[in-house]
Amino acid sequence: MRAVERAGAEVTLTGDFDTALAADGLVVPGVGAYAACMAGLRAIKGDRIIGRRLAGGRPVLGICVGMQVLFARGVEHGVETEGCDEWPGVVERLQAPVVPHMGWNTVEVPEGSRLFAGVEDERFYFVHSYGVRDWTLRTNNRTRAPLVTWAETGDADRGGDRFVAAVENGPLSATQFHPEKSGDAGAALLRNWVTGL
Repeated sequence: MRAVERAGAEVTLTGDFDTALAADGLVVPGVGAYAACMAGLRAIKGDRIIGRRLAGGRPVLGICVGMQVLFARGVEHGVETEGCDEWPGVVERLQAPVVPHMGWNTVEVPEGSRLFAGVEDERFYFVHSYGVRDWTLRTNNRTRAPLVTWAETGDADRGGDRFVAAVENGPLSATQFHPEKSGDAGAALLRNWVTGL
């Protein structure tokens, strides 16, 4: 909350359907397991709030597990859970010598990113064991593909794993990393998002 306030927004912490639906922007945080996060989200009809906001072109930002639940499904500890299904893809355990993937890491930002404007070459703070490792999205000449930012857990020659680090898709944006823990670069990214509201 404080990080988004420092980015220039007036913030209300709520689980109320109408308040979340009417907000200028909605941040979907997440911590812990995918299934538990989805259960909490569904308990307050958060999945419906997200869907209705996006249908109306209203901004949503997912962070960490809050990003993961935006994908079709997650598989953790042998449990498969349906997500919000805003994007195709499966959240699964990272395949790397060291998990969780924790610490500062660079990202591969696509050209045209507004979320990463001015911080394309910066490092961001990650702490996660799961992510979307393979995402193929087909588009046609009537649709624009989302901007997908990638990262790796480490050197590919030593068993590092590539995963989705962020997505920008019209009013829906998300980061696997924690911008609120990513120093000046994360603060700038949040300002970019708030400015676009």
